[in-house]
Amino acid sequence: MSYILNIETATKNCSISIAKEGETLFCKEMSEQGYSHAEKLHVFIAESLQELNIDFSDLSAVAVSQGPGSYTGLRIGVSAAKGLCYALNISLIAIDTLEILARQLSVSDGLIIPMVDARRMEVYDAVFDSQHGKIRETKAEIITGDSFADLEGTIHLLGDGAMKCAEVLNNSRFVYHPDVVYPSAKEMSSLSFDKHKKSDIVDVAYFEPFYLKDFILHK
Repeated sequence: MSYILNIETATKNCSISIAKEGETLFCKEMSEQGYSHAEKLHVFIAESLQELNIDFSDLSAVAVSQGPGSYTGLRIGVSAAKGLCYALNISLIAIDTLEILARQLSVSDGLIIPMVDARRMEVYDAVFDSQHGKIRETKAEIITGDSFADLEGTIHLLGDGAMKCAEVLNNSRFVYHPDVVYPSAKEMSSLSFDKHKKSDIVDVAYFEPFYLKDFILHK
């Protein structure tokens, strides 16, 4: 089985991994306050291939985090993935950013809600069960004290959008995981391999990131 390159740039974490048969062989990532994805991404890819002593021709697919997340980060990641797939004539795989984030947390019970910061009190989120099965679709929502009142049991909150919710979501059933901040390409390895086996791929020419909200230019 050939290698799969995984690209995650939906947040401040510029992250890539190279995997074989669902196992991460090498991961390189960096998270900074200022987005440096444009400068770092291709360097990280080249260094990772060199570290494993493989070439671009050894790749069978490229997987990219599809969003939601940063407009700039998503555009950079998707553009790089498309360019590589087109040049190498290999498959493009798209993976839900919030599922990538949710996969960083292992719990025995309760619900997992990964949150990507969308500024002010708004987040992009989705609801997963303890086995990482999605039970509520992704949406952008403004968090209030009544958020998730329809859900029962323990709720695990993680991601760069979670900690700002602590003041309004202060019931004991909410458990925060401040050590899980950004999605990482490490968690993409098994997901991309599963999709690759099923030929669950997207069109290189027409695929667009899942922005969720329309882009608004702020002066």
